[in-house]
Amino acid sequence: MATAASATKSLGNIRRAFEPWNDPSARPLIEFDRVTKRFGTATAVDDLSLGIYPREFFALLGASGCGKSTLLRMLAGFEEPTAGDIRLGGESLRGVPPYRRPLNMMFQSYALFPHMSVERNVAFGLRQDGMARSEIRDRVAEMLKLVKLEPYAKRRPQQLSGGQQQRVALARSLAKRPKVLLLDEPLGALDKKLREETQFELMDLQQELGLTFVVVTHDQEEAMTMSDRIAVMREGRILQVAAPAVVYEAPTSRYVADFVGNVTILEGDVETAANGVVRLRTAAGLVETRSGAALAPGERASFAIRPEKLELSRRAPLDPSVNAFRGLVWDIAYLGDVTLFNVRLPAGETVRSTVVNRQREKSEQIGWEEEVWLTFDREAGVILEGDAR
Repeated sequence: MATAASATKSLGNIRRAFEPWNDPSARPLIEFDRVTKRFGTATAVDDLSLGIYPREFFALLGASGCGKSTLLRMLAGFEEPTAGDIRLGGESLRGVPPYRRPLNMMFQSYALFPHMSVERNVAFGLRQDGMARSEIRDRVAEMLKLVKLEPYAKRRPQQLSGGQQQRVALARSLAKRPKVLLLDEPLGALDKKLREETQFELMDLQQELGLTFVVVTHDQEEAMTMSDRIAVMREGRILQVAAPAVVYEAPTSRYVADFVGNVTILEGDVETAANGVVRLRTAAGLVETRSGAALAPGERASFAIRPEKLELSRRAPLDPSVNAFRGLVWDIAYLGDVTLFNVRLPAGETVRSTVVNRQREKSEQIGWEEEVWLTFDREAGVILEGDAR
């Protein structure tokens, strides 16, 4: 969906320089101020505060029932907070009906009118607002061109593929030119390949239009791919808000580490902690890692490491006493681009390692029940502070 003009500037360069949350003078466009939402005795959102900035692609990530969709519905105006306030551009939204808010929402089901053509679906909200026919015609043509659906203007939704229906819903949501677009599991109905393609198209479209996107998803890869920042939610609270790379590489709790991507978490006792280096005695072996955590000898701590950080080999390392685990290959999963190895250690832990398949064939492929070594360097893992499970 990127235009020739936008193609002249790398999207990566735009996103790399975009960090308004680190600018003390920047003010959020959307503010959740100690918001709580209860349904009877159940608390869906619990005293939550959050700021989302103009032009940000923001993801609310969490398991079903964590409160992310409730948060989106309160922003849209379909629910009112039990306590706290929600502000848009500094103005409170309390009591403002959905149709008076300068935002639009795209639902997972797309909610297209089956008896209307594509162009009439896109024009529906504009007609409801009383826009002149000529303006509606021009705006609909603009939206269909934006999402590359001009040849399908006269078709009805049931004559379109799932991906095309998703684009109709997107065009309809954008037709009224909202300040904020809310997306509730927008790609859930698409197959894996189309979902991945659409993620990049949404990113390009968001930059092209200069809008603020807030997306709700339970798919970690989707949130990691599209968003500038991710808020990981659990039980109505936010556990961590950060850029995708920070959430993945430096999770602040066991829950975040375990929810976002694959991870091995080892418990152990601190042997030494000095000069930014921690030595942790685990059942799997001695771990030495860099950490700024304030830990004392004898204290219990958790060490998290991602599968791609572990090097798998038949050969023993030069120093097998630290950052080296020996075990047996228990399970193997070939995924095309990578192969996953689950390695069972003598103490009973299972550690996962990911190996990139750089060659089409390997003459000495590691097999089941082979003895192997898993090694890693100091920077490979992270000490998890706190116990926000």
